[in-house]
Formats: sequence, structure tokens, C-alpha cells
Amino acid sequence: MSFTELPLDEKILKAIQEMGYTTPTTIQKEAIPQIVNGHDLIASAQTGTGKTAAFMLPLLHHLLQNKDQRNGIPRILVLVPTRELAIQVASETTKFCKYLPDVKTICLFGGVPFPQQNKALSRRYEILVATPGRLLDHMGRGRLSLSKLGALVLDEADRMLDMGFVDDVKAIAAACPKTRQTLLFSATLGNNILSLSKELQNNPVQLRIKPDHSYASNIEQRMYMVDGIDHKLRILDHILENEMTGQTIIFTSTKRLADELADQLADKGHKAVALHGDINQGKRTRTFESMKKGTIQVLVATDVAARGIDVAKLSFVINFDLPMQAEDYIHRIGRTGRAGEKGIALTFVHPKERYLLAQIEQMTKQPMLSVTIPGLEPTKTHNSGGGKLFFPRRNQGGGRYNRSERKPHFQAAKPMSKGPKNRHRPKAKRDF
Repeated sequence: MSFTELPLDEKILKAIQEMGYTTPTTIQKEAIPQIVNGHDLIASAQTGTGKTAAFMLPLLHHLLQNKDQRNGIPRILVLVPTRELAIQVASETTKFCKYLPDVKTICLFGGVPFPQQNKALSRRYEILVATPGRLLDHMGRGRLSLSKLGALVLDEADRMLDMGFVDDVKAIAAACPKTRQTLLFSATLGNNILSLSKELQNNPVQLRIKPDHSYASNIEQRMYMVDGIDHKLRILDHILENEMTGQTIIFTSTKRLADELADQLADKGHKAVALHGDINQGKRTRTFESMKKGTIQVLVATDVAARGIDVAKLSFVINFDLPMQAEDYIHRIGRTGRAGEKGIALTFVHPKERYLLAQIEQMTKQPMLSVTIPGLEPTKTHNSGGGKLFFPRRNQGGGRYNRSERKPHFQAAKPMSKGPKNRHRPKAKRDF
């Protein structure tokens, strides 16, 4: 099937053809006719399967068929969990609207001054892409109304619920007309998602798109068994010094570790920066642009912050910490091996994390290649005696450390006495 066989306006088809899209993905082929026919939809589809086009193309088609209803008030609202995804969805939508000059899109998210967004809201627009918190802020200030909304889209709904946005989403939906069309996209359809669907949707069509992990065939997946944090750091140093040929993303489990690791790599001469939710939007935007330009070689990121990263020729993805969900592993390694290029995904695994490894291999249906580096082999007992990670406390004045004070404090753990003198001793960040 080609896009020309789908019930879409010729202007929309012309734009996507120029973007190089000829054959719809499974989710696009299944969802577009249902949305064009006006049905509510709840769909399970993985990141990277073309969900944005799956909901936006038919909604644009509806917009063109109802020109008399376009009056500067948003007709389409797309709610997303993160600012990076908001920027990505808004950017794709603008491309789809290349031959629709009267259809304008604006994007709202936290970390940007209100006056700048107020100026955008004062102009005519039809499509609004937003994160829940910032949207509610503007609604509370009386800057916009959803009374004429024709379609509400919840993109990555499972992620929004995981991040605690369920009450915000319900409040926003309550401000929309009951006659709206509601589309819900999620990587999984758990009980919490189905419960939200019952509350917000009207007899939705349900689509479950089986995850397709064939894209990973051009990604070489390697696994390094590690004894602890010190062992991880030595292996990482070896890889960056001897194997890295292009840009690399390193995934960590916490914001603090991302900062510490990025600082340590920068001290060793690598062009490395951290990216996580506590970094302000201006710096995040500059980081994305620097990655695209190639001026940053190593990005140390958390999962949420990495949403929206799209670097065409990313050579390495390194899982310094394993994700707790196998779906997040798929999302991580999908940052490399794009546009037909070869990619390499490296994962550090402690023996205590074998159950996570098993879940990942079951999902990808591809066992990871176990690799050892001469001189950096794991010990037979997997007990190096030094695997705990300690971070320095902030100074008593509450200010930030200077660069010398903020160097990573990776050190071997000392045995802790069970006596009362040690009962207030801070716990290690990781227990291996």
C-alpha cells in the first residue's frame, strides 16, 4: 500500500511525498482510515513507528474539510510528556503543513518565559502541541480556551501517567468539548491506560500494533559483565579512547550520575555534556543543536531527557546503567543505526541485573554478544570489593560547587560498622 491509497487531501500527500514518505507504516495504515472516519482511537505502538504522522495527517485532513470552523482558536491539541517530544511533534507537523499556509502550529512547554509564549498565543493558530503543566498554567492565566477543540491527542500516554500527569490530563480533557474526537497512543495498554480511555473516550477503536524490532538488525549489540562502578568506568575509558569513531550517547539512571559522569569525561578531554530534566530549556536547546552540528561528541543523558534526540549518524549508544523497562532499552538503542547506517549499542550488566537482561533479550529476540576486554575482565566471583558510588554533599550555603569541587567522587566502599556511630552515614547510591 502507498500513501496515495489512503483517504488524505492532495496537499497533504504532496508534502509527505516531498519528505520521502511513500509507504505507510503499520500504525499509519491501520489508524489513518479510522481517524478520518471520526472514530476515537486507542492504539499501542512503539516509539519510532510513525505515530505522529498516524494521528496528524488525518486530523489535518479533517481541518481542511471544515475550513469554516477555523477561527484562531485551537482545533487540535496534542499533549505530550516532555518538552523534547513537544518540539519534535510540532516540527513534524509544520513539515506536513508545507502546502497549508493557513494552518499554524504553536508549541508550549516549561522552561521558556511566559511573555514569549503569550505572544505566540495572541496570533492565529489551529494546532497546539503542549506539555500538560505549562498548558494548565496558560489556561489558568486566561490565555487560551479549549471550548472549540475538535480533537484531543494523548501521545505517549503511558509515559505521561508514569510522570504523574494523570490529574493534569483529566483537568485538560474536562475543559474540552464532550463532542471532541479523542486519540490515545501508548507503547503499552496496561490497566491504567485502559481506565483512562474509559473516562475520556467514546467507544474507541482499539489497535495493538505488534512491536517490530527488525530495525535492530543493523545495530550490533554488545554486553560487558561488570563488577561495579569502578569497573564500568575503566571499561568506558577504554571504549572512548580506543573505539569511539563518532558521536556517542551514554545513558544513566539518575540526573546526578549524568552530571558527575559528564564532568569526569570533560576533565579527561572529551567534548561531553549532560542532559536531564533539571537543565533549563535554553541549555537543552543549545545541546540539541550542538549534537546535530557535531560539536558535542559525548552526551550523557537520562531516559526522559533523551526523548526527541534525532542525530542522523550516531555511532554508539552506551547503557552505563540498564533501564528498568525493556521498552526503554529499545528506545535507547534506536537512537543509533538510523537511515540505513550501522550502529553499535554497548550495555554494562552486573550479575544482579541478569533478570533485566533476560527481559531485554526476550523482547528483542536477539541475544547480546558478551565481550571482554583484555586486562578488564570481570572477576570470577563478581565481587571487586569496590563498587559503591558516593556523591559529595552540597555545601552548607546551598550554592553550587565550583568545577574542582564537583569532580566525580567514585571510590571504593569501606566496610560499615553496625554500631551506633555509623547509623547516620549516608547510603551508597548504588549497591554494587
